[in-house]
Amino acid sequence: MGPEAMRYAVYYTPGPADGLTAAAAAWLGRDPHTGETRRQPDLDWLPADDLETLTADPRRYGFHGTLKAPFRLGQDVQTADLVKEIEDFAAATAPVTVSEGFKVARLGPFFALVPGEACPDLTALASNCVRRFETFRAPLTDAELERRRRSRLSDHQDSLLTQWGYPYVFDEFRFHMTLTGRVPEILRGPMQTELEAYFADHTGRALRLDTLSLFSQAAPDAAFLVQAIFPLEGQRPDAQPPVPDQSLVKP
Repeated sequence: MGPEAMRYAVYYTPGPADGLTAAAAAWLGRDPHTGETRRQPDLDWLPADDLETLTADPRRYGFHGTLKAPFRLGQDVQTADLVKEIEDFAAATAPVTVSEGFKVARLGPFFALVPGEACPDLTALASNCVRRFETFRAPLTDAELERRRRSRLSDHQDSLLTQWGYPYVFDEFRFHMTLTGRVPEILRGPMQTELEAYFADHTGRALRLDTLSLFSQAAPDAAFLVQAIFPLEGQRPDAQPPVPDQSLVKP
């Protein structure tokens, strides 16, 4: 699997040959499967340098939907241990169908692809990932906590951050695949129109999520890369092994 990375994350991202992967890689300017840069589209209403700036954050993380947010490995935990756990989990977990597919949405100041309607199976998958891989996560440092708290978290979100290393889990979770960073208000209308047209071939139709991907980050400023892909091989959701909810509180 290569050397230990600084951080890992469990994400969903389409496969390397998927048309959505190609479209997103071109939009963001980088393919997380290969690390290769891509030429971003020419927009007649926005300078190329501005598009590069507006997509800088999602380009570094790679096109993905978060299931287990980036974390450092805990003490005495090796990458191979995490990989084996993901393999076991994926082998017993069924694919998830997003029946309405994705749509472009604005989430505060940024844009993302989100499910066209609520998808409880996808939320359950994310919650199970959060719990299942928690034992591999090192506690957040004071600096990491401070950085997260700059987002003006609610008391509940802060509690989740403290317990699980990420504030947007369980009832705060909303699956999204980020397409921009913060977009100035004056540009949000044109950006919405542009993204809806650009991703039109990949929205509004049923989508089957049938893999998990382990992403890795080698250094603090490094881009995330796909390190391994795991097929979801469970036969049906009710065959998935139960994951204790621990009352959402770690011992």
